[in-house]
Amino acid sequence: MEMNEVWLMDYARTAFSRSRPKQPERDVFGEKRGDELLAELLIKFFDEKLANKGIERKDIEEISVGVAAGVLENWTYGGRIPGFLAGFPVESSAFSIDRQCGSAGSGMHVGIMEIMTGHNKCVLATGFEHMTRVRGKGAYPNLKMMDKKTIFYRPDLDMPTSFNMLQTAQKLYEEEVPTFTKEDLDKFGVRSHNLTVKNHEAGWFKGEIIPLEGHVEGNIEEPMIVDRDMNARKSTLEKVSQLPRLSQPFYLKKNGGRKGYIEREGTKEGVITVGSSSPLNAGATAAVCMEAKEAEKRGLEPMARIVSIGWAGVDPSTMGRGPVPATRKALEYAGLTAEEIDYWEINEAFCIVTLNCMDKFNLPWEKVNIMGGSTAIGHPLGSTMIRLTGTLARILKDKKARYGVANACCGGGQGVATVLENLDA
Repeated sequence: MEMNEVWLMDYARTAFSRSRPKQPERDVFGEKRGDELLAELLIKFFDEKLANKGIERKDIEEISVGVAAGVLENWTYGGRIPGFLAGFPVESSAFSIDRQCGSAGSGMHVGIMEIMTGHNKCVLATGFEHMTRVRGKGAYPNLKMMDKKTIFYRPDLDMPTSFNMLQTAQKLYEEEVPTFTKEDLDKFGVRSHNLTVKNHEAGWFKGEIIPLEGHVEGNIEEPMIVDRDMNARKSTLEKVSQLPRLSQPFYLKKNGGRKGYIEREGTKEGVITVGSSSPLNAGATAAVCMEAKEAEKRGLEPMARIVSIGWAGVDPSTMGRGPVPATRKALEYAGLTAEEIDYWEINEAFCIVTLNCMDKFNLPWEKVNIMGGSTAIGHPLGSTMIRLTGTLARILKDKKARYGVANACCGGGQGVATVLENLDA
């Protein structure tokens, strides 16, 4: 069966706010539901940006909605609610998908495969998360996972390690000793913040952020247009290195146990801090994919060609390893090597995740997250993979580069990856 070529036609997102579950008034989007954020984004995306290309709501045959915590007000009625709120016709089918941090990307992957196999010609992939309003509330894991006899349980923390993302990052760090140091993590976090601030100031992110109304931080009565990511700030290694440590050590036997860890790190504490981690966020993303022949018939130019996709499972207690096997699968399908990839967008759920992926593929810093990363931009879980893919497509255009990879790890021990080609390169 001959596969149809798929083009990424356009992409947009909201700015990402800083979520404050205990102080909702400090979240500039705190008064809006997550599905409202997505619907408002889609309305402006189609009425303002896509209208210039002649892409209309009626062209969309399928809508995917990625959301990591699809409970309570994040329940989307099979993906239908955001579409209805944004004025899509009832004929546009929909579904909601949860692959945690890869949710929006997996929704896009399903749409890509629908186009490749000839089942649809034009699909809309979306994602959202509101970590102020819904952060694990109403989500109840099977208590058998809590059993002290399972491989996931860690007695000294009295919890299943795979449910504590900080601890998955700490374990990955310790398993990779001596490849990385805490200073490496801190330096990468500082780079992320400073690049993000720099490129916001230069106006680069205006090419993907659609401004929406929120409110002034701390004052829900005062409206404010939110057009920049609220977590990014200028940073220094001196300040970041002094931030409180949030994770706890595993004292792995292969590295000398407790004594070896303390001698190496100079502390009984872990290495993960807010300076080397993505924050809690609210935000939404959207992208349109179309069959290449259909786009050509309409005289439309793509952002990028979808070359291949990939996904993989890994040990949940080191979920940050996920991008590596997922990317290997995507590159193998594409017939490409890591050396042929010009730019990478690797999700900075934790800086150790990005650094580990860079190490495994021998990637230089100047090829990775060059406009900033999720440590500063933010990581609204279910929406992030579309942000990575869309940002990557824009970078390839700007740099006149040919190939790029966007990837992310996923809670529960998975990874997702997408390979893009800039047809203008």
